[in-house]
Amino acid sequence: MDNTDDLGGDESDSERGRDGPDSYSGIEEVDSGNETDSGSESPNSDHCDFCRLPYPTDPVELECEDESYEFCTEACRDAMVENDRVFIEYHGFRRIRTGISGLDKYLPQGFPRNSFVLLANDEGARDDALRSELVWRALERNEPAAFVTFTEPPISVVESFLSLDWNVLPYLESGQLHIVDCFTYRMEGQDRERMFDRMDEWNRHIYDITRPVTQTVRDPSDVSELHNKLDNCLEGLRMSDCGVVVIDSLTEFGSLVQPVQAYSFVKDIRADICKGRFVPVFAGGTVTGEEKTFPNDLGYAVDGIVDMQVNPEIVADTLIKRIRIRKMNGVLAIPEWVAYEFTAGKGLVTFDPIAEMEKTYEETGDTYEEEAGDTYEGGGREDGEREDSGHEDGGHSDHESVPTEADQ
Repeated sequence: MDNTDDLGGDESDSERGRDGPDSYSGIEEVDSGNETDSGSESPNSDHCDFCRLPYPTDPVELECEDESYEFCTEACRDAMVENDRVFIEYHGFRRIRTGISGLDKYLPQGFPRNSFVLLANDEGARDDALRSELVWRALERNEPAAFVTFTEPPISVVESFLSLDWNVLPYLESGQLHIVDCFTYRMEGQDRERMFDRMDEWNRHIYDITRPVTQTVRDPSDVSELHNKLDNCLEGLRMSDCGVVVIDSLTEFGSLVQPVQAYSFVKDIRADICKGRFVPVFAGGTVTGEEKTFPNDLGYAVDGIVDMQVNPEIVADTLIKRIRIRKMNGVLAIPEWVAYEFTAGKGLVTFDPIAEMEKTYEETGDTYEEEAGDTYEGGGREDGEREDSGHEDGGHSDHESVPTEADQ
């Protein structure tokens, strides 16, 4: 789709309906877009000259300086007369890219900025690294970010970035990255003093940098205080129609409050931040055996779900991490499993485990079929399926599954 090339933070101003020189195009620019060089009508000639939406009924016309303009509504006509400007193109709810290739490949239209996305993860899926990368990519787009932590102190949050070769210290110092601390309430009085006493010089250095941009929640079980601290953080960042919010663990939060409070908090955050501010929220939630408990049963209340799985059946005696987009409202989402790992500097990297094994066996001269045992294509296999292992397209086959000789 043509619009996807314009997704992302680098051109955020031109995609928003804000006042400013980059937000709108002058009427002259619209004139040149309505006709081709040969004088024939452009493909968008049946679109409103203000909002760029197609008009399903007879257009509202306006004559201005010997030029004729057509609009889908009188409101659009009046808005152009009042502002003397028009939108360059229509994007609906502004869509953006995550900046993570392993996700963006399966979201060809991007995802709506006003989305609440649940990161449903198995233990050991390295969901912490995914959250760090979501924040890092936003910072790279020059957008603000807020990190809400229930499971780690702010110093450990910073270290998770540094371990992936992402230096967030300049963003902390400039105030572009803020942290909402819902962890250190556990260390009161002498425990907190001992924590500071035990810090080495490096950790003290990180602490000194993070302290000015950290909002500490004294009692995370007080949902009102938590909500207020988060709102103060976003106000300080002037976060509206830009930025990203990451919550490390709804599972931990759910252990602090009653179920009805947990559900209400998620719904309120979605309404206030995602729908009210047009700021996406990515919240982690560890998958447990109890599927009908918070946050595993939030599918109906969230806009998107990303599954992160640790699968022992793809390759014998090996745990392979897989990721997929299970759900994303408002855009095309390709729900295919793909194997992944995180590497320093690059972040999430996808790969085909079967192709990697075949390459290894070719180098050693061993026979892949004899040694590999029951293995499955590229991380894209559901339990109970076997796929043809002849594909080398990264594990995503367009062909139907076929039985192997063992099945026959």
